[in-house]
Amino acid sequence: VQLQASGGGFVQAGGSLRLSCEASGIASNSYYRMGWYRQALGKRREEIACISSNDDSTKYLESVKGRFTISRDSASKTIYLQMDNLEPDDTAIYYCAADWTYYELKCPVVNPRMWGQGIRVTVSS
Repeated sequence: VQLQASGGGFVQAGGSLRLSCEASGIASNSYYRMGWYRQALGKRREEIACISSNDDSTKYLESVKGRFTISRDSASKTIYLQMDNLEPDDTAIYYCAADWTYYELKCPVVNPRMWGQGIRVTVSS
């Protein structure tokens, strides 16, 4: 399984960005959950959003609720993170993560089996 992430960049506070992450190699009869983590300079990595394939249920870190939206395209096993009203504290390296198995999974992605490459998001004040 591979995760290919894209998006990110530089934006001013209040702006928007969209991240994408496509999973390849997950069997069609597998359940999976995918999410986004971020790690700011000097801080630990934290999970900010997750989506489950069995029912599209989602889970968010409190600080991004109402500003970030995670969604997925089931056909391509791609997840998206729409980030609106970005704040300087959102500046970080963002990572997508996934795990998968043959029974239903719920968020969060506690122990990812695969990580995507990091994407830099910079929000200026």
